[in-house]
Amino acid sequence: MEVFEIEGGKRLKGEIPVSGSKNATTPILAATLLTKETCVLSNLPLIEDVFCMLEILQSMGAKVEWRGKRTVAITAKDIDPTKINVSAVKKIRSSILLLGSLSARFELFSFYHPGGCVIGARPVGTHFDALQKLGVKISSRGKKYVVDASGRKAARIVLQEMSVTATENAMMLAAGIPGKTIIKIAATEPHVEDLGKFLVMIGAKIKGLGTHTLEIEGSNALCGGKHTIIPDANEAATFLILGAATGSTLTVKNAREEHLDLVLEKMREYGVRFLVEKNRITVLPAKKLRAVAKIDTRTYPGVPTDVQAPFGVLATQAEGETLIHDSLFEGRFNYVPELLKMGAQATVLNPHQVVVHGKTELHGTVIKSYDLRAGAALIIAALCANGKTIIEDIYQVDRGYERIEDRLQEIGARIRRVEAEEICRVTEP
Repeated sequence: MEVFEIEGGKRLKGEIPVSGSKNATTPILAATLLTKETCVLSNLPLIEDVFCMLEILQSMGAKVEWRGKRTVAITAKDIDPTKINVSAVKKIRSSILLLGSLSARFELFSFYHPGGCVIGARPVGTHFDALQKLGVKISSRGKKYVVDASGRKAARIVLQEMSVTATENAMMLAAGIPGKTIIKIAATEPHVEDLGKFLVMIGAKIKGLGTHTLEIEGSNALCGGKHTIIPDANEAATFLILGAATGSTLTVKNAREEHLDLVLEKMREYGVRFLVEKNRITVLPAKKLRAVAKIDTRTYPGVPTDVQAPFGVLATQAEGETLIHDSLFEGRFNYVPELLKMGAQATVLNPHQVVVHGKTELHGTVIKSYDLRAGAALIIAALCANGKTIIEDIYQVDRGYERIEDRLQEIGARIRRVEAEEICRVTEP
């Protein structure tokens, strides 16, 4: 088992690049199943969730050809959903996105419940309801779902909630059905819009991208093509908060201001300053970090739940109290006990709210990453802390951040990936 060993308390400096969006890549990979022709995707992040999704596609017979470090060609001409890699499906949450594309391609298949981060209840009811309104029947049989898509049809649907992945599943199925589908209460995140642009590229007609109402003219004869994945806004936010928390001057390359409006606004409330240029944002040291009254995560364009944990760490370095309210998931505060081990002061009020008391001096210790975004936040905390921190279960971080330690080393961070056994040998008396 590998861990991160981090020596904190040092200011960082330089440029750090943002990779392609994880949350855009996985649905677009699933959408390549809608066509029998070759799709070429560029700017892929080289992360575990992407590799796992590619493994799932290959297990069904899709041909995957790498055409460079971050470019892949996928041809799903002859695929068989009965051969799907069940263990890989159960490993990542984004495997749920295969429901829409497979329902457009096959009349009958089985599917298994997805895996992913343990951040609270993540029901699939909204997905099922959306697909059922498009004529798909889904029944539960033991540990798997049986999907009958023989009655799929274009329709007008209203989503039960503004779910990103349910919106994406409905978009993919609608794109593969002849006729007009209208999706209301659609999510509007940049990665949802990027999926829409991919679907347009392969032959679907979509009106309303970036709004809560989508009008999709689908086709059962979609084509191939080329698409470049957008930069990862969550990763950009993570690095910007890292710069602010450590009092560093840090330039985040490939960061798009229009995808980060409220994140930047909240950081300004903390006293953080920025230099915004085209596709790059430089965070400048705050004269004094001051707590904000409330960080309230919402669906886009609100503060993303994926950035809540990094904001929680930033709050430990700001004077005053910050109330953090995560209305979307009840398990997002699993990083708080780890911060307490480092000397932070915080009070969990309920599964959706925590008050962080700052400013506190953090110190290094042994902590654990319980999910992807918590892991990134704990790296920020470790780089703020005095002394050495060991972060366990870093596989969670690898799921969404490509070789993060290499990029952090380039800006002066003292972080390295080591075998857990090596740490044990060093610390044994």
